[in-house]
Amino acid sequence: MLTAYLTHPDCERHQMGPDHPECPERLAVLNDHLLIKGLLDCMQAEEAPEVTDEQLLRVHCGLWLAQLQALSPASGYARLDADTLVNAYTLRAARRAAGAAVRAVDLVMSGQAPNAFCAVRPPGHHAKRSTGGGFCFFNNAAVGVAHALAVHGVQRVALVDFDVHHGDGSEDIWAGDDRVLLCSSYQHDLYPFRDAAPPASNVVLAPLPARSGGGAMREAVSQHWLPALQRFEPELLVISAGFDAHREDDMGNLGWSESDYQWVTEQLLQQARASARGRIVSCLEGGYSLSALARSAGAHVRVLVEA
Repeated sequence: MLTAYLTHPDCERHQMGPDHPECPERLAVLNDHLLIKGLLDCMQAEEAPEVTDEQLLRVHCGLWLAQLQALSPASGYARLDADTLVNAYTLRAARRAAGAAVRAVDLVMSGQAPNAFCAVRPPGHHAKRSTGGGFCFFNNAAVGVAHALAVHGVQRVALVDFDVHHGDGSEDIWAGDDRVLLCSSYQHDLYPFRDAAPPASNVVLAPLPARSGGGAMREAVSQHWLPALQRFEPELLVISAGFDAHREDDMGNLGWSESDYQWVTEQLLQQARASARGRIVSCLEGGYSLSALARSAGAHVRVLVEA
């Protein structure tokens, strides 16, 4: 069996204007890098389907779905917030991105793939139950988690987020739900400006100071995430994989390198092997320096491919 690689051309048709960091080229450079490194030859390509309303409504309210539909313009752009715009193709791209997570869960839980990587955009981890923002519209990873719980009989899912920004949307959806363990690392002085106090016992936060480097992340993961994951014994790991903590990415200032992404992926894979038969679904979140994104995601994907 090969690692599943899920994407769709619709994900590149969503745009938010010239010079916006969350741009279609993110997927193009990632795909090219994986091709050049020979990783795509070791993966099974899967087309991301559109998510259904039933699948979305497990984590989002119907009013938000209707509002986003009403906001979608026939041409040009509509503005959701100061940094998040909608074009005529945004809704379809967002449906593909969330649908990729659902399909990836199906593939992994049915044994058709050992693990999966969803190369999709727009990202999702800032999308809350009743609103979007921060470049996000539907919470792709959360949709995947909910699908595993509802359809595959999974009792415990870990949602792990190593984006430079905290996944406040995932927290809004899952805080207090004991079926899900949410682990999040992030730069504490960045959007959405989350403090260190967890809102519920199933949320494990690892805020990191600016310029702390990969060593601080490794220490935090070892002290906080890994013991919590070992106690929880997830049957599936879903990753919100953001690569904007890289030292070349000016969205943040944590100073990570490709080796740090490799290391954290290896730790998560070890837990997946211990309690989840190796089952991991990874969904692309941030990462805006194109070269750094490609190299970092490549390091992450290589661990999954070689698992």
